[in-house]
Amino acid sequence: MTISFPRQSARTRRFTLGAPRGITVAPDGSSVVFLRSRGGTDPVTCLWRLDPATGEETLVADPARLDVDESDLPAEERARRERAREAAGGIVSYTADEAVRRAVFALAGQLFLVDLADGSVQRLPAATPAFDPRLDPRGRRVAYVAERSLHVVELASGTDTVVARPESPQISYGLAEFIAAEEMGRMRGYWWSPDGQQLLVARVDETPVQRWHIADPANPGRPAQEVAYPAAGTANAIVSLFLVNAEGEGKTAIAWDRGMYPYVVTASWGERGPLVVVQTRDQRTLRILRADVLDGETSVEHADHDSVWLEIVPGVPARTRTGALVWTRDDGDTRRLTVGGEPVTPVGLQVRAVLGVQGESVLFTASEEPTEVHVWRRSPDEGLTRLTEEPGVYAAVRGGDVTVLTGTSLGSTRSRTWIHGSDVEIANLAEQPVITPKAELFSAGEREIRTAVLLPSGYDPASGERLPVLMDPYGGPHAQRVLAVGRMYCEAQWLADQGFAVVIADGRGSPGRGPAWERAVSGDLCEVVLDDQVAALHAAAERHPLDLERVAIRGWSFGGFLAALAVLRRPGVFHAAVAGAPVTDWLLYDTHYTERYLGHPDEEPEAYTANSLIEDAPKLERPLMIIHGLADDNVVAAHTLRLSSALLAAGRPHTVLPLSGVTHMTPQEVVAENLLHLQVSFLKDALAPR
Repeated sequence: MTISFPRQSARTRRFTLGAPRGITVAPDGSSVVFLRSRGGTDPVTCLWRLDPATGEETLVADPARLDVDESDLPAEERARRERAREAAGGIVSYTADEAVRRAVFALAGQLFLVDLADGSVQRLPAATPAFDPRLDPRGRRVAYVAERSLHVVELASGTDTVVARPESPQISYGLAEFIAAEEMGRMRGYWWSPDGQQLLVARVDETPVQRWHIADPANPGRPAQEVAYPAAGTANAIVSLFLVNAEGEGKTAIAWDRGMYPYVVTASWGERGPLVVVQTRDQRTLRILRADVLDGETSVEHADHDSVWLEIVPGVPARTRTGALVWTRDDGDTRRLTVGGEPVTPVGLQVRAVLGVQGESVLFTASEEPTEVHVWRRSPDEGLTRLTEEPGVYAAVRGGDVTVLTGTSLGSTRSRTWIHGSDVEIANLAEQPVITPKAELFSAGEREIRTAVLLPSGYDPASGERLPVLMDPYGGPHAQRVLAVGRMYCEAQWLADQGFAVVIADGRGSPGRGPAWERAVSGDLCEVVLDDQVAALHAAAERHPLDLERVAIRGWSFGGFLAALAVLRRPGVFHAAVAGAPVTDWLLYDTHYTERYLGHPDEEPEAYTANSLIEDAPKLERPLMIIHGLADDNVVAAHTLRLSSALLAAGRPHTVLPLSGVTHMTPQEVVAENLLHLQVSFLKDALAPR
């Protein structure tokens, strides 16, 4: 019996299980280390090694052989996986020493050290539950966090030393606070020195942060989870940095104006000392600080300012071997790579991320066409070289002369991981979808909005049948739905096969189009994004026989906000909506994200009123289903409950689907599968001719 697509998608975690990831290349190019489960439905991730010369793979660490119970993860690990949108289990992260001879990982709160050459694994003597272990570059010590304290284990002796202990239950050392992990992409809270003698450690004080309580109404006997959540306009955690000796002998504070620059964006520690990036609360100014390892004093290495906001670019700052600073600059409408303060990429090539610096050479990703992300290398001798050719989305990791590329194209539903310049590949064990998507990508309207259309399999335009439409956007900042990646359209094709023309559009605010495109949503997360969805819809109707009297929209997170917004403010265009985990009142969402676009609510109260869905509740005249996980600690269920209450008070019928025990990710197999069926049933009924 053939498995249904919804069941297959849920069981395979959207076809991510069995695909290689977390790749590390030894600096001499002698080995490649990576994570992968044993198959497309196996959620237990293992650690593997590949010989790049022969392509031979070796399993070096299998959680099934380590006699641990993963059923009760540490709270910090559950939070990290939620922030990272990690759906698998087993060894989901690891770190290696500089030579990539040893690696360390945490499993069920216990620490394990693996010899990558012979595959021997040993359990380390460590306090439990242990979290985020990291080998020092020389491979002699392992640092980790337990009970909000930072520990260091000497591998030769097994001695475990607490090098930074919190002064109160509201303080932690070595952890990334919620804002850093959820919005800045910083998942770590400490960094080793190159010689392994010191650590740069984040101290997070959550005392001023308001407390929210997330309960499980389906299990009233369980206590509510207390969450320190910095909503827009409220106090953030106080983040400071300290230099700590690996033997636990004292600590030195890193000095900067934390009142002016409260956000610690990222940090790194190279041969020339630590670099720390700090940001103002309004996100209009960034500073790169160089820290003195003796007294903690800092000097400004570089400063950037923008009158709207500055985006955080992954992978920078970095340095070349000669010490030149690698950074990015918004130059007109292009985000350019700079080395030593000089732009080294051309106008029109939008830099996405820096992947690594080796000698004077910089490896990075960038887009000429927004639906594609390619890997580039820049060196003083060779200039710019694009390493990937076929239209698609790619990334890379490099060590020595070995560059491992990974990516996929529009014509493929599985990613490919291979060594550049050779025929050696890392096997992808992910399942092939039972459905073959056929997405048409085009540029819609005068703004050239990148748009995808998927029609039902077997549909014949000559039949004259006008198809009902399902808009399926994310539609907001920091995410794209329209990319030259086949796997991204599997669910959309299944939805199309239920009888819809599915239209997906990346309007203004989405990445890959340059600073002006991103910043077009400043102060307005409603009308600008709605205008672009409507423009894409009308452009799609000019290409295909669409029934514009039967248009539905669905989305999750920002897409859920957009779906609810659409039926509330444009009921003449959108006739039904499914809003999953929607933000409905931006005063309930976090500081760093919300204030970037709407400003501080004390200074821009009208922006929060104009972008709230609560006041629009009396306008609802179309069918609306709202779905929300009650355990969601990112977009909390209060968003849905407040909108539902306002709709009820206005006498507007609507449907609410609460998901007990479900977070923002909805990784549970049965939930993920049945959600698709329930949405289709609701939308078909809502759009059925009356």
